[in-house]
Amino acid sequence: MNLTYATALSLLVLLNACAPAEMTADTGQPAPRAYPAAAKQPVVNRYHGVSVADDYQWLEDAQSAEVKAWVARENKLSRRILDAYPDRKAVFDRVKELLTSTSNDYFDLDYRGGKLFALKREPPKQQPLLVTLQSADDTASERVIIDPNQLNASGATSIDFYEPSLDGSYVAASLSEKGSEDGTLFIFQTATGARLADQVPRVNYPTGGGSVAWNSDGTGFYYTRFPAPGERPEADIHFYQQVYFHRLGTRVSEDQYEIGRDFPRIAEIVLQSSDDGRYVLASVANGDGGDFSFYLKSGERWNPIATFSDAIKQAKFGQDGYLYLLSRSAAPRGKVLRLPLATPMLEQATLLVPQGDATIERLAPAGGKLFVAELLGGPSRLRVADVDSGQIAEVKLPEISGVAQLLHTRGDEVLMRVNSFLAPSAWYRYAAGQKEPRKTALAVASSADFSDAEVVREFAISRDGTRVPLNIIRRKGTALDGRNRTILWGYGGYGVSETPSFSPLRRLWLDQGGVYAIANLRGGGEYGEAWHKAGNLTDKQNVFDDFIAAAQHLETRGYTTSDKLAIVGGSNGGLLMGAALTQQPQRFGAVVSYVGIYDMLRVELDPNGAFNVTEFGTVKDPRQFRALYAYSPYHHVRDGVDYPAVLFVTGDNDGRVNPAHSRKMTARLQAADPDGKPILLRTSASSGHGIGTSLDDRIAEATDVYSFLLSEVGVTFNAKP
Repeated sequence: MNLTYATALSLLVLLNACAPAEMTADTGQPAPRAYPAAAKQPVVNRYHGVSVADDYQWLEDAQSAEVKAWVARENKLSRRILDAYPDRKAVFDRVKELLTSTSNDYFDLDYRGGKLFALKREPPKQQPLLVTLQSADDTASERVIIDPNQLNASGATSIDFYEPSLDGSYVAASLSEKGSEDGTLFIFQTATGARLADQVPRVNYPTGGGSVAWNSDGTGFYYTRFPAPGERPEADIHFYQQVYFHRLGTRVSEDQYEIGRDFPRIAEIVLQSSDDGRYVLASVANGDGGDFSFYLKSGERWNPIATFSDAIKQAKFGQDGYLYLLSRSAAPRGKVLRLPLATPMLEQATLLVPQGDATIERLAPAGGKLFVAELLGGPSRLRVADVDSGQIAEVKLPEISGVAQLLHTRGDEVLMRVNSFLAPSAWYRYAAGQKEPRKTALAVASSADFSDAEVVREFAISRDGTRVPLNIIRRKGTALDGRNRTILWGYGGYGVSETPSFSPLRRLWLDQGGVYAIANLRGGGEYGEAWHKAGNLTDKQNVFDDFIAAAQHLETRGYTTSDKLAIVGGSNGGLLMGAALTQQPQRFGAVVSYVGIYDMLRVELDPNGAFNVTEFGTVKDPRQFRALYAYSPYHHVRDGVDYPAVLFVTGDNDGRVNPAHSRKMTARLQAADPDGKPILLRTSASSGHGIGTSLDDRIAEATDVYSFLLSEVGVTFNAKP
């Protein structure tokens, strides 16, 4: 199973806004703040006749002694301020309680050889384990295959992805260190957990990821591989992903090349095998812009099925000799095609599920049925189609919930992971014809009780008149008097949808009288491909307009005021934070931005920045350059402006977003507003983009974030509200 990027985004949490001067821990009096000196070393870059000055380009060199010393000084300053917040110890205790009192959480399930495989969070263990179960109702049958906590007691080793053999006898798993996602593949016996001698390097790296598909008899597997040193120039070492085949017990040097030499430099490959192992499918993404091509191996040949222009977004093997394709060709909300494997040419596909009023998100063929999870602007709907008659029925789900994973087990039965805002995640079992899904034993329990809370869906009106959904989590009876400290979260990119999700840490915020809002912005996939395309490339400003409209809506409706409004986002959502705070700094009291992108003119030069070109655009194109330059947060910081309090959070081992973005943005903001609200940089040496972060590191990070925001909006933390 491949851990998705959406899973990575679960690293973020809640927050709020405004900024009194920082206090000393002993006296409660304002402490002096002097930002570390960041010398201006002007460099001028030219784009299509436009000269762009960059005073802090020197901060891009992570290996420079000068840069390392500056980061150390920034961390020291941040630690002094964050540790001095008077409520920090109480916040730490509450964060730790909420994150460690959650029960075991089984996620990223797979089903092979009559067994369930799952990653399992088991607080207070630092990293998830890989386990097997006989069924979703028999947790007593659990057996541990891989425990990264035993491999590395510090919590630095994590599982990037795993893939069981078709009979479930073996598991291939990519392991990496300190959140780097720089993975090496190891093979384990399922029954004993014993590790085989086989060891395959360079199978996984951000953003291209990694993948494995086993052959029919479990004697070998197809896998993704990045170039070895010397095979390509250093600048290309984390690009040009290709597929190889490894036979168990042989040397990696003997592995057979399969496909990929003609793929784009920014190809991202995901592999899957049919249940009988006769076929292998390679899904090839052209970077992160949402376009895919597909290749099917039957016998010795890899045959192209769909090109990037065919608008096929997903393909799943059925158990009936067919491929099921999610197409957005002339159907921006999606339709499902059925393609016979005997004649795997796209023109042979027939329409099974036509486009409807919802956006198709994921598919699960199950016997003679096809389960289709759809989005209704954020929340999910689940329908099941009979593949012979084409008849479609709806499956009852909890209100305002999301289907995070669909897994076929046996017959026409599926397991589904259902998420909501107010209840912990749970796995449900459902077979066609049943009245409704039944909750299994794989349901998470949490000490965070939201029975006094509710979720309301409201709509903001963006600058061009577009209706933008808001999911607002609040305590029942919340007064709309403008006094509520409010967090507004947003992402808006890559077609990633903000669906219902549970976070126990929201309980901490609600207990302080807070409100938490999540916006479904353009750039996401909540309303299909048209919604995504309306917020990417040269239309990216629509995302920022939507978010600002959401903030305005919260004020107009009486939830909050600007000094009480905090905004939070990460990665592409970090770009959103940078754009919002530079375009309308007066509208927000505080900002927390995780692993963000801020210099849009140089992002494509980053180690993995080229993957973003199909989503953001490139400075090589004059029109796209103008759009990028028009909103690039780093280039729109203005001297003398009163900016909100800002906490930038990043990790040294981030292979998805270069930490240099956070360094440069911090230096520029500190120079522009040296005497205003605190502008802090928190850099972790033991994490990356968020995937693989240990539990202790997540607790420490959340403590810093909440302490910062509670103090900056003037809330005295109440441990027993």
